[in-house]
Amino acid sequence: MGDRRKEAMVATVRASCPSCGDVEMAGTAITAMLCISTAEGSYAFQCPSCADPVVKQADQRVLELLVASGIALTEWDMPEEATEVHRGDPFTLDDVLAFHELLEDDAWFSTVEALVRDSSGPGRGQAAA
Repeated sequence: MGDRRKEAMVATVRASCPSCGDVEMAGTAITAMLCISTAEGSYAFQCPSCADPVVKQADQRVLELLVASGIALTEWDMPEEATEVHRGDPFTLDDVLAFHELLEDDAWFSTVEALVRDSSGPGRGQAAA
Protein backbone atom coordinates (compact mmCIF):
# COMPACT_ATOMS: atom_id res chain seq x y z
CA MET A 1 0.00 0.00 0.00
CA GLY A 2 2.97 2.33 0.63
CA ASP A 3 4.03 1.95 -3.02
CA ARG A 4 0.57 3.05 -4.20
CA ARG A 5 0.84 6.30 -2.21
CA LYS A 6 4.30 6.96 -3.62
CA GLU A 7 3.02 6.50 -7.20
CA ALA A 8 0.11 8.83 -6.49
CA MET A 9 2.55 11.58 -5.44
CA VAL A 10 4.38 11.53 -8.78
CA ALA A 11 2.63 13.67 -11.39
CA THR A 12 1.81 12.78 -14.96
CA VAL A 13 4.38 14.55 -17.12
CA ARG A 14 4.13 15.77 -20.71
CA ALA A 15 7.35 15.61 -22.70
CA SER A 16 8.26 15.82 -26.37
CA CYS A 17 9.49 12.90 -28.45
CA PRO A 18 11.31 13.85 -31.68
CA SER A 19 9.31 11.19 -33.58
CA CYS A 20 5.88 11.34 -31.89
CA GLY A 21 5.59 14.90 -30.60
CA ASP A 22 4.04 15.51 -27.19
CA VAL A 23 3.50 12.39 -25.08
CA GLU A 24 2.31 11.88 -21.51
CA MET A 25 3.73 9.46 -18.99
CA ALA A 26 4.02 8.88 -15.28
CA GLY A 27 6.85 10.81 -13.71
CA THR A 28 8.35 7.49 -12.65
CA ALA A 29 9.20 6.92 -16.33
CA ILE A 30 11.53 9.94 -16.36
CA THR A 31 15.08 10.20 -15.08
CA ALA A 32 16.36 13.69 -14.20
CA MET A 33 20.13 14.19 -14.07
CA LEU A 34 22.47 17.00 -13.00
CA CYS A 35 26.21 17.06 -13.69
CA ILE A 36 27.83 18.57 -10.60
CA SER A 37 31.04 19.42 -12.52
CA THR A 38 29.37 21.50 -15.26
CA ALA A 39 25.96 22.35 -13.69
CA GLU A 40 24.34 21.01 -16.88
CA GLY A 41 21.06 19.19 -16.50
CA SER A 42 19.09 16.73 -18.59
CA TYR A 43 16.21 14.31 -18.40
CA ALA A 44 15.63 11.03 -20.17
CA PHE A 45 12.71 8.74 -20.87
CA GLN A 46 11.58 5.98 -23.18
CA CYS A 47 8.79 7.27 -25.40
CA PRO A 48 5.56 5.48 -24.44
CA SER A 49 4.40 5.60 -28.08
CA CYS A 50 7.40 4.50 -30.15
CA ALA A 51 9.70 3.15 -27.37
CA ASP A 52 12.65 5.25 -28.59
CA PRO A 53 15.01 6.54 -25.90
CA VAL A 54 14.83 10.34 -25.61
CA VAL A 55 17.33 12.61 -23.83
CA LYS A 56 16.74 16.36 -23.52
CA GLN A 57 18.79 19.17 -22.00
CA ALA A 58 17.18 20.80 -18.98
CA ASP A 59 17.96 24.11 -17.35
CA GLN A 60 17.70 24.68 -13.60
CA ARG A 61 14.01 25.70 -13.81
CA VAL A 62 13.02 22.50 -15.66
CA LEU A 63 14.93 20.34 -13.18
CA GLU A 64 13.22 22.12 -10.28
CA LEU A 65 9.80 21.48 -11.87
CA LEU A 66 10.59 17.80 -12.37
CA VAL A 67 11.78 17.40 -8.78
CA ALA A 68 8.73 19.30 -7.49
CA SER A 69 6.61 16.79 -9.45
CA GLY A 70 8.15 13.94 -7.47
CA ILE A 71 10.85 12.88 -9.92
CA ALA A 72 14.16 11.93 -8.29
CA LEU A 73 17.24 13.89 -9.32
CA THR A 74 20.40 11.92 -9.96
CA GLU A 75 23.60 13.93 -9.49
CA TRP A 76 26.85 12.84 -11.10
CA ASP A 77 30.40 14.13 -11.59
CA MET A 78 32.23 14.37 -14.89
CA PRO A 79 34.95 11.69 -14.95
CA GLU A 80 38.49 13.08 -14.64
CA GLU A 81 39.37 11.41 -17.95
CA ALA A 82 37.01 13.77 -19.78
CA THR A 83 39.23 16.76 -18.99
CA GLU A 84 42.62 15.11 -19.56
CA VAL A 85 44.90 16.55 -22.20
CA HIS A 86 45.75 13.93 -24.81
CA ARG A 87 48.85 14.19 -26.95
CA GLY A 88 49.64 12.35 -30.12
CA ASP A 89 47.56 11.07 -32.96
CA PRO A 90 44.07 9.69 -32.39
CA PHE A 91 43.79 5.93 -31.89
CA THR A 92 42.69 4.32 -35.17
CA LEU A 93 41.33 0.97 -36.28
CA ASP A 94 44.81 0.16 -37.62
CA ASP A 95 46.16 0.73 -34.09
CA VAL A 96 43.58 -1.72 -32.71
CA LEU A 97 44.59 -4.33 -35.27
CA ALA A 98 48.32 -3.80 -34.57
CA PHE A 99 47.67 -4.19 -30.82
CA HIS A 100 45.67 -7.35 -31.47
CA GLU A 101 48.58 -8.78 -33.46
CA LEU A 102 50.99 -7.76 -30.69
CA LEU A 103 48.90 -9.69 -28.13
CA GLU A 104 49.25 -12.87 -30.19
CA ASP A 105 52.96 -12.97 -29.30
CA ASP A 106 53.85 -14.48 -25.91
CA ALA A 107 56.35 -11.66 -25.35
CA TRP A 108 53.69 -8.94 -25.81
CA PHE A 109 54.12 -7.50 -22.31
CA SER A 110 57.87 -7.02 -22.72
CA THR A 111 57.26 -5.36 -26.08
CA VAL A 112 54.73 -2.95 -24.54
CA GLU A 113 57.13 -2.17 -21.65
CA ALA A 114 59.86 -1.32 -24.17
CA LEU A 115 57.48 0.91 -26.15
CA VAL A 116 56.46 2.80 -23.00
CA ARG A 117 60.08 3.10 -21.84
CA ASP A 118 61.14 4.42 -25.27
CA SER A 119 58.27 6.92 -25.43
CA SER A 120 58.90 8.41 -21.97
CA GLY A 121 62.26 9.98 -22.81
CA PRO A 122 63.12 13.18 -24.71
CA GLY A 123 61.36 13.53 -28.05
CA ARG A 124 58.60 11.15 -27.02
CA GLY A 125 55.84 10.64 -29.51
CA GLN A 126 58.28 10.90 -32.43
CA ALA A 127 59.01 7.95 -34.67
CA ALA A 128 62.50 6.51 -34.53
CA ALA A 129 64.75 7.52 -37.41
